[in-house]
Amino acid sequence: MGCPCALHLETDTESSAHAAQASVVAECARLDRKYSHYRDDSFVAQIAANAGSGIDVDEETADLLDFAAALHAQSGGLFDITAGVLTRLWDARNARLPGKDEISAALAVTGWQRVHWQRPLLRLGDPGMRVDLGGIVKEYAADRCAQTCRDAGVDSGVVDLGGDLALIGPHRDGSPWIVGIKAPRAPGRSAARIELPRGGLATSGDYERALIIDGRRYSHILDPRSGEPVQSFASVSVVADRCLVAGAAATLAMLMGIDRGGAYLRELGLPHLTITDDGSVGGDIACID
Repeated sequence: MGCPCALHLETDTESSAHAAQASVVAECARLDRKYSHYRDDSFVAQIAANAGSGIDVDEETADLLDFAAALHAQSGGLFDITAGVLTRLWDARNARLPGKDEISAALAVTGWQRVHWQRPLLRLGDPGMRVDLGGIVKEYAADRCAQTCRDAGVDSGVVDLGGDLALIGPHRDGSPWIVGIKAPRAPGRSAARIELPRGGLATSGDYERALIIDGRRYSHILDPRSGEPVQSFASVSVVADRCLVAGAAATLAMLMGIDRGGAYLRELGLPHLTITDDGSVGGDIACID
């Protein structure tokens, strides 16, 4: 998954915990093989290889594409799973700013409007286009892993994929889990602690994968219309019934920027916590001492 992952379980026996752990590891590996845009043998690589001619996708992928299409429409085009070529340009591992010609070339193969999607047929309109489900698949994976634990007979625990959490269920005594929300400008510290009995918590921010050049921070969250990093919150955390929904809301708020994103979160009505670059905290998540 390209991030630190953890699994917290409460069970009657060590064997049941090991069985649940094995199911989570297997599910993460399956989804990574299928959807990683860093692998040449993934299904998304196969989609890119069939640009122009198209490819039929399975039900799981179709559901994710439908969800991504809905987010694209809801965000006015800000959420765009064809922006993977742009994302690679701004990857922190490149350690340099992309040139204007590179951005222009990436924009030429970016845009959901260039995609033909009629379930189950997906056709990328131009050679060089890529689908990148990284904006939703980690949260989807957290939800899937929580369900595999329940299927294995474990009803109490937390799946943590890089800070995106899916609750398997509350503590065995019924009490909620206490989880921390990272402080975006203070590594290793929490900005808040909250009670989470069920559902999911996801955070979107500019601190984990930001490109920093000459002291300036460039977010990995990009506006697919300009090809430039967004100017937004330092982080947005959202609680929802599913980690997938929480992650989508947090990402859309980041893409919209502080004013519009804050209004969007308030209208959405999901518990949330926003942190700006200067450390100002907003939102309505009930935090504990």
